[in-house]
Amino acid sequence: MKWLRVLWLLPLIQSVAMASSPNWQDNTKWENWPTVGKADLSWLFFNIYKSELKSPTGQYLESNDVTPHPMALSIIYQQDITKEQLINATQEQWINLGYSQELQDQWLLELDSIYKSVKKGERLVYVTDGTAGEFRFFGENSKEIKLGEIDSEQLNDAFLSIWLSPSTEYPKHRAGLIGMK
Repeated sequence: MKWLRVLWLLPLIQSVAMASSPNWQDNTKWENWPTVGKADLSWLFFNIYKSELKSPTGQYLESNDVTPHPMALSIIYQQDITKEQLINATQEQWINLGYSQELQDQWLLELDSIYKSVKKGERLVYVTDGTAGEFRFFGENSKEIKLGEIDSEQLNDAFLSIWLSPSTEYPKHRAGLIGMK
């Protein structure tokens, strides 16, 4: 009889635990998460950006899922880059990663409403719970502006695959971000 009461209480306990868990979208503490790794991207003699990956544990857990846990990817641009250049660079990386043209078109349309041109010293941050995420922008005055959300796990993974996939075009950059360098 006792085990029946335990079985009856189990869903209630789980729902209370879930309700008391912090909502990742309300979590403004991502900046206080430990750094997993850092990497700079340069092309020829041009510094393009400095990037940093953070997670609640300070570790990146490698698995078949590129985003198996909450993380924040922060990119500080070292050059002025237009929105169109960001869109084109994203598409180029997705082509290299083998995503279909149909998916790219769908995702790029969504990102076109989120991306913005950036100036040297400005920062874009993508914060994810491992399933969905949001873009944040920090301009010259360091004021945070929410640019938009990604609700699709497939797009969430595709976006972060640019940096974190084992098939990325920049494996040394990936190694630095995930703390293997």
